[in-house]
Amino acid sequence: MPHNDQFSYTPEFLQSLVADALRQSQQCGASAAEAEVSEGVGFSVTARLNEVETIEYNRDKDLSVTVYFGQQRGNASTSDFTAEALRHTVEKAASIARYTGSDPFAGLADPALLAQAPFVELDLYHPWRLSVEDAIAQTKRCEQSALSVDKRITNSEGATVYTQDSQFMYGNSLGFMAGHAGSSHGLSCSVIAGKEALMQRDDWYSVARDPADLQSPEAVGQIAGTRTVQRLKSRKIKTCKAPVLFESTLASGLIGHFVGAVSGGSLYRKSSFLPDSLGQQVFAPFIQLREEPHLRKGLSSAAFDDEGVLTKARPVLVDGVVQGYFLGSYSARKLGMVSTGNAGGNHNLLLTATAGGLDEMLRLMDTGLLVTELLGHGVNGVTGDYSRGAAGFWVERGVIQYPVHEVTIAGNLKDMFRNIVAVGNDTVVRGSKITGSILVEGMTIAGD
Repeated sequence: MPHNDQFSYTPEFLQSLVADALRQSQQCGASAAEAEVSEGVGFSVTARLNEVETIEYNRDKDLSVTVYFGQQRGNASTSDFTAEALRHTVEKAASIARYTGSDPFAGLADPALLAQAPFVELDLYHPWRLSVEDAIAQTKRCEQSALSVDKRITNSEGATVYTQDSQFMYGNSLGFMAGHAGSSHGLSCSVIAGKEALMQRDDWYSVARDPADLQSPEAVGQIAGTRTVQRLKSRKIKTCKAPVLFESTLASGLIGHFVGAVSGGSLYRKSSFLPDSLGQQVFAPFIQLREEPHLRKGLSSAAFDDEGVLTKARPVLVDGVVQGYFLGSYSARKLGMVSTGNAGGNHNLLLTATAGGLDEMLRLMDTGLLVTELLGHGVNGVTGDYSRGAAGFWVERGVIQYPVHEVTIAGNLKDMFRNIVAVGNDTVVRGSKITGSILVEGMTIAGD
């Protein structure tokens, strides 16, 4: 793990801190222990109307210790890395464990599942040697690009540039010890067009591990400005039932609802709308979804999960049939299964495209609603009921006719998954769920 001069600590120091935490845990009588130490440093700059609005720096650090007395578990954390603070943290974790009830499913990961060195090289760390002056210049260029798109753009919510470096080390009493550095950088812009009650806003942003992979400030601003102007003269539509095309920036949310429903916590608590779905047809029969944790520069790539369990590429959906859940060690034991290496979340889920870009997806839809913004949180994870405010564009004969606002789209996620008609190849990568636009037929659109 390389050492960045922006970090306050070397990887060797972090490793020694974790080792000390494990050693002291065992001295307290713990039968098992795990510890993680992390550090993050970065800054962000926001400019609005050609003036610097905020400059924010962050430097964070954390040490978390978990101890086990048999199957009694205790956890404590601190942001103080001194020897005295470490000792107090371990003692607190041990004290908590002694007074906690025994949980038959608690414990470290299965030793046979732990990752082993050498780890796959994922190329996750690309520090951005960006000065504050350069960051300010980029935000101003980005905003100016957005404002220059059209004279009807009357105001701005600003443009922001951020850069973040982080590193961590995780170890447990089974002998696992590993960590790495990572980076995340981004650029965003939001502007407003029109006047008074007719105003509309939209935005755009780009995020990447490597600053060289970011869209240019001018491109981000141009897209934000164009999207905003396109929403002018929005109107309501009559209530109807029609196909809905989720823009790629929103389509990942549908995959997120699926992941939540087939993740361990929801399943063992019986709070999922997809219980016992392993091996069941949940999506349309042409849907393929894979987890690829080892993508170079992937925003959610990892050689091992939060418990040190080896991550592996695997199919999640084959022909719409569920092939696997998302489990850490605890939830796996609760369900009588084996960890899938997802303690801490999923890793780079890729939904296979079945069609071309947005233009082709619009033609496939023929007549319906293209959704470019979702509002509210009207999704019930227990029943699958889905109802969210939306804005976008009404489409007829595969051509956008006019912008639409103040509508609600509704359905049930189980039906929506089965009623997917196509997946576009217009992918925008912004997180762990990677998909193009998704076309769903037969949704209720509530308007006037």
